[in-house]
Amino acid sequence: MRIAHSPIVLSLITLVIASCGDGSGLIGIATGGGGGGGSLAAAVAFFVQPNSATAGQAISPPVEVVAKDSLGNTDSTFTGAVTVSLASNPAGGSLSGTTTRRAVAGIASFGDLVIDKPGTYTLSASTSSVTPVTSNAFTVTTATGP
Repeated sequence: MRIAHSPIVLSLITLVIASCGDGSGLIGIATGGGGGGGSLAAAVAFFVQPNSATAGQAISPPVEVVAKDSLGNTDSTFTGAVTVSLASNPAGGSLSGTTTRRAVAGIASFGDLVIDKPGTYTLSASTSSVTPVTSNAFTVTTATGP
């Protein structure tokens, strides 16, 4: 079981560092992901995959991207910018809406993404220092008249 930001964990880390002395082989401890300062994630993943949508209308429910720590857990301290873009675009559509959002508690939500042409697409999500991730394929259909 992992206890994030626990005073007990901090005390144990301090004890290990203090007890190691010269020549112990302990070079340093880098924090990232779950111990992180909020700006770098170890990985990103689609938390809510894009659903089928109608051309010219917002994808619903909103696409969500989650920051992961080095253990694969949600990094609730991550507040960095996450960007989504079209990964595959065989129909030549355009993605509009707010394509860069700051994460809140490790999750960036994109509630106004719109693709203007029918077709099958995938999205890419990225943030600083991580490999971009690709969504599942989804279909955008032709808008039907009233």
